[in-house]
Amino acid sequence: MGHEWINAEQEFKWSEDVKVESEVTEIVLVRHGETTWNAAGRIQGQIESELNEVGQKQAVAIAERLGKEARPVAVYSSDLKRAKDTALMIAKTCFCSEVTEVPDLKERHVGSLLGLYWTEGAEKEPEAYSAFFSSQNDLEIPGGGESFDQLCERSMNALEQIAKKHKGERVIVVTHGGVLRAIYLSITQASSAGKLLNASVNVVHLRDQKWSIDSWSDVSHLSSVGFLQRGFDGDAKV
Repeated sequence: MGHEWINAEQEFKWSEDVKVESEVTEIVLVRHGETTWNAAGRIQGQIESELNEVGQKQAVAIAERLGKEARPVAVYSSDLKRAKDTALMIAKTCFCSEVTEVPDLKERHVGSLLGLYWTEGAEKEPEAYSAFFSSQNDLEIPGGGESFDQLCERSMNALEQIAKKHKGERVIVVTHGGVLRAIYLSITQASSAGKLLNASVNVVHLRDQKWSIDSWSDVSHLSSVGFLQRGFDGDAKV
């Protein structure tokens, strides 16, 4: 599924100052802008929620930043609206004619935690809350939720498929905090991914079939806009 518009690319001269090495595939991973539920501290999972005013400004700020960097050949997004709206802004600024939706880039299914406030999860759904933060990665969240292993598998498969189509090229992928955490931990085998901030830039490289982290959780472009300091932290209980 794509979103298209007419652009004035023929009138735009792209800077050639920064190029991706021909043998390296560069994927710029972006977390969507802030939503009404992010600001309220509610658990979104795969439910739709709108970018709030700050989130819209963040989408503009990240689009302006990426528009000044090496041109991407494509923009991909989760099929959830908060990611798509962020991706559309980026694509337009980067003169990419469409956004390609990838359902496997959507946020983790959080089962019976969906819609709860983070602060009430432990009391109202203790089993699901415990499963979400469990170090037992094959444990599914009660209420139809995914295990962390399932999230990692679909997230990395989606990333691999995108990289396969764009060998030696630069692409932008807009997704969610849970997916970013899954990708980071899958690549690094670290014990924690830290905070995943709204509208952050996270760059990964694929070289000789090996993934590496180039930069992570960069929000330098948000200095005049602001962001939620707490971000998404799937490693620590609220």
